[in-house]
Amino acid sequence: MIDTLLEPFAEFAFMRRALVGSLAISMTAPPIGVFLVLRRMSLMGDAMGHAILPGAAIGYLLAGLSLFAMSLGGFAAGLAVAVAAGLVARSQIIREDASLAGFYLLALALGVFMVSVHGTNVDLLHVLFGSVLAVDDTALLLVASIATVSLITLAVIYRPLVLECFDPHFLRSVSRWSSPTHLIFLVLVVLNLVAGFQALGTLMAVGIMLLPAVSSRFWVNSAGGMIMLAVAVAFISSVAGLLVSYHYSVPTGPTVILACGVFYLFSMLAGVRGGALWGLIPRRHLEA
Repeated sequence: MIDTLLEPFAEFAFMRRALVGSLAISMTAPPIGVFLVLRRMSLMGDAMGHAILPGAAIGYLLAGLSLFAMSLGGFAAGLAVAVAAGLVARSQIIREDASLAGFYLLALALGVFMVSVHGTNVDLLHVLFGSVLAVDDTALLLVASIATVSLITLAVIYRPLVLECFDPHFLRSVSRWSSPTHLIFLVLVVLNLVAGFQALGTLMAVGIMLLPAVSSRFWVNSAGGMIMLAVAVAFISSVAGLLVSYHYSVPTGPTVILACGVFYLFSMLAGVRGGALWGLIPRRHLEA
């Protein structure tokens, strides 16, 4: 049993790099996802995850499978879609979620079109679904750097970010940090999607960000507790996904996300805060 768990990481360097990269993403993406959930912006995270595709595609067309070019293009495209959706929502009659949906569908279609026309099916699959087992030292350094910057920035803006989740009007009335906090948070979302894109692809990166965060909502009520549980779930899911992928020769990225999804389904059933099974237990009249 111990050999089954430790042998892949002890024997192969690519498994060790994949483990370190997955754990780095698991440390920083789920806390971002927790705040997306608390701010009712989960679909925005999904939209921005798809929005980085055309930028990554442009970087690919200009420089091939260049880490720097694809990351920079994805970051620029994600920020552009977020800003454009916000501006359209403020100047038109549609809401921000509707404008985000429009921009995200346009960006996804454009990115897939560009990669398909100028690349191969293998290139498209690599961009969409990633390959965490192929993470090299340069990509690992980028992911670790983004994780470090994100954790430090979250620590700095944690208090106004939590306050904005629960009482944004009060934050606006007592501080000027509301708008800067929102902008910094959007930058962190895009940065972490770019980091996840290097390992899991554009379609899977948002899964490691949101599924552990949504699952933690069924167990704890505080923001700090949700962050700790979401990180733990992402850690366990990453290790489990890597091991299952290694032993059964299945795609790594989807396996990691499926592991997160298993805990999400379990939380929906057994979570102490709104789980389906707890709702079937009869309560006293005054507790109902």
